[in-house]
Amino acid sequence: MSTIILLRHAHSHANKNGILAGRMPGIRLSSIGKSESLKLVERLSDTEINYIHSSPLERCIQTIDPYLNTLGKSNLQEFCLEDRIIEMDYGRWSGRKLSALAREPLWREVQTNPSKVTFPEGESFKKMQKRSLAFVQELLSRKGNEKHLVITHGDVIKVITASLLGMKLDNFQKLVVDPASFTVFKGNLEKHNMLAFNDTESTLKSLIA
Repeated sequence: MSTIILLRHAHSHANKNGILAGRMPGIRLSSIGKSESLKLVERLSDTEINYIHSSPLERCIQTIDPYLNTLGKSNLQEFCLEDRIIEMDYGRWSGRKLSALAREPLWREVQTNPSKVTFPEGESFKKMQKRSLAFVQELLSRKGNEKHLVITHGDVIKVITASLLGMKLDNFQKLVVDPASFTVFKGNLEKHNMLAFNDTESTLKSLIA
């Protein structure tokens, strides 16, 4: 059975400033996020992780860097960047304040009917769901007892979680995923259970014991 640990990147400057960053380059961790990334070293330290898959965006890589720097000899077989778990492409909404976007007519659809939404010159929620879920399903279909740490973004984790739990895409906004939180699934493609959701304090060892 595979263990899939979904980790949202730590607190970023975009989070601090209330900006929808999307795929903008140069979005780094805030001082809060740097502290969270250091805390992750402790939270991950007692568990052997076999594979680490990260969104290629800087804030995700920066989140896991302190942990990678402490590994030394371990059972880690591969660290890779994975385009299928990159942030949603928010198109022309990228870089704008959330407070301003909340006044846009499309905002209500984003919150209540996301399955019908394609962002202006950007991506649709259905496309993001298809690519990110396909990647996680690949991990669940692998043989053996592998532990996969997947570092990605809030909306991506919410959509994956909703899909694995059998929720409709239009209900995924009911979920909340905080920076530097673990959401953990264990099982295979046919049967999988959620062991933890949006946990920002526990060690990984205690969640999967």
